[in-house]
Amino acid sequence: MDDDVDAQDTPAEVDATFRTLRRVGVGYFVVFLVAVIGFPALSLTLDWWSESRVLGGMSPGFLLAALGLYVFFAVLGVAAARLSTAVEARMLGGTADEPDDAHDDATGHLPGRGPGTSPDHGPSHAPSSAPGRAPSVAPSHGPGARPGRRAHL
Repeated sequence: MDDDVDAQDTPAEVDATFRTLRRVGVGYFVVFLVAVIGFPALSLTLDWWSESRVLGGMSPGFLLAALGLYVFFAVLGVAAARLSTAVEARMLGGTADEPDDAHDDATGHLPGRGPGTSPDHGPSHAPSSAPGRAPSVAPSHGPGARPGRRAHL
C-alpha cells in the first residue's frame, strides 16, 4: 500500500465488508459442496451415470471427474474472486482527500455536469435545494422538453 495515501475506512465499514465477504464465501462454499456431494450421489442413484459409455468408452461420471469438475472449480474460483474483489473495492478504500463520488471540490457536482443530473446522466430525482422550487433541469422528452435535447437511455 502506498505510504502517501491514507485509507479512511471506519471500523463499521470494515465490519460490514467482512460480513458481506463472509456471506459471499459461504455462498460459494455451498455451491462447491453441492457439486462435490452431487457427484457421488449421481453415481449411487443413477445406474447409467457409471455404466453407459459416451466418448471413447468413458462413462459420463468419468468424463465429469476427469474434465468437468476442473472446469467447474476454475469457473467457481474466478467468479468468487471477482465478486469478492468487487465487493471490497466498492465498500472500502476511500481516502480523506477524495470526495465520495469524485465530485468537483469547487461546485460539489461531478465534473462536466451541472446540478440536477444523476450519475447516469439523467435528471436526478432528489429534491431541489429550495423547498417548493421546480428542478433546474428540463425533461428530455414530453411536455416542456427543450428542443435538440436527447433522452439518455
